[in-house]
Amino acid sequence: MSLTSLTAVALAKKIKAREVSVEEAVRDSLTQIQQKEADLHCFITVDADGALRQAREIQKAIDAGECSGPLAGVPIAVKDNLCTRGLLTTCGSKILSNFVPSYTAQAVYSLKQAGAVILGKTNMDEFAMGSTTETSYFGLTKNPWNLAYVPGGSSGGSCAAVAAEECVCALGTDTGGSIRQPGAWCGVTGLKPTYGTVSRYGLVAYGSSLDQIGPIAKDVADCAAMLEAIAAYDKKDATSMQRKDTDFTSALSDDIKGMRIGIPRDYFKDGLDPQVKTAVLAAADVLKEKGAVLKEFDLSLTDYAVPAYYVIACAEASSNLERFDGIKYGYRANAYEGLHMMYKKTRSEGFGAEVKRRIMLGSFVLSAGYYDAYYLKALRTKALIKQAFDTAFASFDCILGPAAPTTALKIGQGLSDPLKMYLGDIYTVSVNLAGLPAISIPVGTDDLGLPIGMQLIGGYFQEKNIIRAAYAFEQTRAYVRCPYAKQ
Repeated sequence: MSLTSLTAVALAKKIKAREVSVEEAVRDSLTQIQQKEADLHCFITVDADGALRQAREIQKAIDAGECSGPLAGVPIAVKDNLCTRGLLTTCGSKILSNFVPSYTAQAVYSLKQAGAVILGKTNMDEFAMGSTTETSYFGLTKNPWNLAYVPGGSSGGSCAAVAAEECVCALGTDTGGSIRQPGAWCGVTGLKPTYGTVSRYGLVAYGSSLDQIGPIAKDVADCAAMLEAIAAYDKKDATSMQRKDTDFTSALSDDIKGMRIGIPRDYFKDGLDPQVKTAVLAAADVLKEKGAVLKEFDLSLTDYAVPAYYVIACAEASSNLERFDGIKYGYRANAYEGLHMMYKKTRSEGFGAEVKRRIMLGSFVLSAGYYDAYYLKALRTKALIKQAFDTAFASFDCILGPAAPTTALKIGQGLSDPLKMYLGDIYTVSVNLAGLPAISIPVGTDDLGLPIGMQLIGGYFQEKNIIRAAYAFEQTRAYVRCPYAKQ
């Protein structure tokens, strides 16, 4: 059995006990990548030489007693919209296909300080715009549970790499469900923290008021350990929050007696796959058997979350992506006459269809005459959604529901109907609009053997509640390895 089949915490313990070296763990991951990448394409860039250099440096620190945390020596992957000094950072786009940053994202730097080894950069939907990891300029990623299906997105490369055991854990980003939905479709655990908990410094922005970096791993304990390593105030990020309650591993308790869990009736209406509904409600019953108090309630404004999200996200994207013009960095068109034509041809050739669609939508809703009708109305809806969650969390410790309305889609199915793909975010986008923490954990498979994920949502800065509930459920089942990972 490969070392990558271990959890991060378990592998770090073996390294600390001198049962295995950091270099052995890294070489094992690189071997898995070499054997599986032709089928899966989880990575855009693999930094084998750099990873081995890091391994030797970290081993020295461990031997000297200078590095002893739960991630020391663990090989991880990083989503390719997080800047890494000296290592290609493309955002899955042609326009950044040659971009090598001069600095490292704070979250990545924090993991390196904790002793993690960066293996490389994972594939993603272009600029995180998509739910299938099919919009990447570098080609699609396949779901290791069934190669005819997508892994979800936009952090599909990270989630598929963890599921296929090419790495032990990974970093992803979540703008509207981009950690939780692919986590559900790949049968791994993904955690989106409260907005402002993890520094966004070095994250190439999509929707600045929505983006948040978070961990992807095999289990809840690994996610808690990773979040503990990356959660910190950062003066380089104006939205970073001062928090003193970042000891997330302390929430790994099997005791949930008396925990109040709300189940929104709105999440279990038409449009939810019957097998997903059955699996999620069965998981809810498990929590009830362990002492949680479950109650159904109405969470208002659910139908307005997706349109409000796409108006706001696309408006922010149209502004954020304005910087990619072929002047300062990235791709530049070869043949053009004049500055204006250079801008036009560079952006036309450099951006993919989905990115262009969202830039145009964002520019439209921000334009004179439409700002009040669309963007301002979406902001008001966002405020109402936050109020609805505030009301709910006055009565509940966390909220339980599906992570996605279906299991993984077949390759090509999402791109053929973009509106259907957007509606697939119905259970996740409201969390980002409200800035709340949420976690997705596997709760079973459908008749085709594809994973089903359950989502637990917490109140502001209440990650410990969702970690505790998710961990308690997790203790009732063993981690189900992806069949492809066993090959």
